[in-house]
Amino acid sequence: MKNIKFKDLKRKYQLLLNEAEKAASKAYAPYSRFQVGAALLTQKGLIIGGANVENASYGLCICAERAALINANTQGERRFKALAMIARGGADGKKIISPCGACRQMLFEFSENSGIDLEILMSNFNKSKIVIAKISELLPLAYGPNDLGIKI
Repeated sequence: MKNIKFKDLKRKYQLLLNEAEKAASKAYAPYSRFQVGAALLTQKGLIIGGANVENASYGLCICAERAALINANTQGERRFKALAMIARGGADGKKIISPCGACRQMLFEFSENSGIDLEILMSNFNKSKIVIAKISELLPLAYGPNDLGIKI
């Protein structure tokens, strides 16, 4: 994992984080008021976003990272280079957020299918704190398709 400043990010990663920020503005978060946006960078160079969607039955909520994966999948995109995420709410947006366990598992599977160790950019809302980590760092000893002998 490494800390990095926005100005020091690769231009494509700056765009990716900006798209995650735009996606956060579309979050449906009437209960928590915690708006999360995510954006995936495909191996083709496309950027596909997603936002969290809450529900009165909390177990039915979907995180921004999984929403981005679902959006990408519906566009036929399943191979990725990176994901950026950003959130507004919580501790006044001063802390970075990281993917929950369910999102880490789903990101790992698509990372394994992509043949790369997916980079995850995690940012606070004003982009003054950014951490980049590989999915393998966020989910060590992960279990995925290769463990089942499946190549997708």
